[in-house]
This record gives sequence, structure tokens and C-alpha cells, in this order.
Amino acid sequence: MGQEFGVTVQRYYVAERHQRGKKFLQGPSDEDEIMEFGRRWRAAQMLDEGIPYSAIVKSTGLSSTTVARISKWLKKGKGGYRLMIDRLNHQHDRPSSGKRLC
Repeated sequence: MGQEFGVTVQRYYVAERHQRGKKFLQGPSDEDEIMEFGRRWRAAQMLDEGIPYSAIVKSTGLSSTTVARISKWLKKGKGGYRLMIDRLNHQHDRPSSGKRLC
């Protein structure tokens, strides 16, 4: 999951430039932080898909409190999770043009 997440973030960062990439990342710097952020990112995706908290806790290893916090951020936060989820969903909905993000 960590490597896939890293590739996704890198493509997004390159494609959307510095401002939006910074808003999404908010500064994780070491491997443990990036892995934790990957688990939180997966939880945000699962919440967006309507998956119950209990299944997210079991799948990601995050606490129910953390999942609830992510849900709050997804609904009423600064918009980073929503921005990324919407952009990725939009890319998946479009027919492929054969172009890569990076």
C-alpha cells in the first residue's frame, strides 16, 4: 500500500503543482508517517465508499477514534481528502487518452 500511495501522491503532486500537493500532503516526512498517512488515506477512500467504521478499523488497523476523525475531516475539513478523492474518481471515470500524469 505504501508504494502505491507514494506513486499516487507523486503523480498528483507533479500534475497539480506545489499548492494543491502541499494542501493534500500537509508534511509527512519519514517512512512511518507516510505509512500512517497511507492508512488514513485508505480509510478516507473507504468512508467515501460508505464502508462501515468497523470494517475500516479491521482493514487498516486504525482506531475507531481515528476513523471518526477522518470522517469529520472528509466532511468538514480543509478539503484535502475530498479534493484528492474527487480528482481520482474523475480520472477513473474518463476514457483513457493514453497520456500519463508523469
